[in-house]
Amino acid sequence: MAKKTRGYVHGFTREEQERLVRQARFLEPHVHVQLPFRRCQRLIEVGCGVGAQSEILLRHFPDVRLTGIDQSAPNLRRAEQRLGKIPWAKGRFEGVRGDASRMQFEADTFDGAFLCWILEHVADPELVLAETRRVLRPGSPIVVTEVQNATFFLDPYSPSTLAYWMAFNDRQLELGGDPFVGAKLGNLLQAVGYRDIDTHVHTIHLDNRNPGERAEFLEYWSELLLSGCDGLLAAGKVKRATIDGMREELRIVAHDPNSVFFYSFVQARARVW
Repeated sequence: MAKKTRGYVHGFTREEQERLVRQARFLEPHVHVQLPFRRCQRLIEVGCGVGAQSEILLRHFPDVRLTGIDQSAPNLRRAEQRLGKIPWAKGRFEGVRGDASRMQFEADTFDGAFLCWILEHVADPELVLAETRRVLRPGSPIVVTEVQNATFFLDPYSPSTLAYWMAFNDRQLELGGDPFVGAKLGNLLQAVGYRDIDTHVHTIHLDNRNPGERAEFLEYWSELLLSGCDGLLAAGKVKRATIDGMREELRIVAHDPNSVFFYSFVQARARVW
């Protein structure tokens, strides 16, 4: 029997849906760099959510027809509503509700696959990657982008923020996800038969050399952290004092002329043979 996750650390509110759209656009220059889908015609996005990444894929690859699979009916409705109003996406996206570990597609259906910030939320990433391989044609590329949450660092030193972050990661593990899956992508892809596997660690290191971008990332990261507050409080993983301390530390870091933001994520690319 397949392993199951027991929830989503950020929740499924309308605010969270909008945050995901902002996140995708903000990280586009880091995630959507020379993706190997130029010759693809039928692309599958596993864990498409609200279509935030879908919008960017359809803009970058005008000949692609994109199928997005997700378990959340509200997220899929939101994706279809949004993409149906965007000129370059209209008529090119199909949302399918389903389990990524047991897809209802025939083998060799797609000629490319895109997964972004999804394996961190699934209980059995190896099974999802194996099922994705099944529905891809020989020679098809796959791109998987994932978190490596152990890399997060702020200066000035922010103990409440780091304590909150550890609780955030612990909660994700409790729910059946993996906030450190990025470092494991090479092993996971190799285990289920992909070839030509390449992993690249993308590091975002911002200090006084890039004050404008640093300020933008601190604002984005603060929003990401705070999106998990209600869930962590309800689960008893943090106390209100920790959240209040984090808010104050984030304010201090944002106004410190010598602040530092550091975080790394991993993007893996491979092919089916």
